[in-house]
Amino acid sequence: MMEKVNLSQKFELFTEHWSPKIVGELNGQHVKLAKLLGEFVWHKHDVEDELFFVVKGVLQMEFRDKTVTINENEFLIVPRGVEHRPVAPEEVWVMLFEPASTLNTGDADSELKKEKLDRI
Repeated sequence: MMEKVNLSQKFELFTEHWSPKIVGELNGQHVKLAKLLGEFVWHKHDVEDELFFVVKGVLQMEFRDKTVTINENEFLIVPRGVEHRPVAPEEVWVMLFEPASTLNTGDADSELKKEKLDRI
């Protein structure tokens, strides 16, 4: 179905952190929205790249050898196999582009793992 998506309206539909919501699909990829706050778990994805686009706030992406700051209207692609940890000292709104098979915690076993995502 061809319908435009208003990101602000979609972000207003949920409050929970670290719980991505599917807002679109294309070519085997999911477009997801998530609100982040605090520290996530260290993890990697062996077969998927991830794109983090910051809609609101500032995201710190920690790698074992450096930290990259991603500001509003910027994005970062984390290549497959690279261990990383998103950190949000204050609430951050992100849009994610990743294969539909991607688990949010990658290879890490965590209570933050979301195997079935809501569509909004």
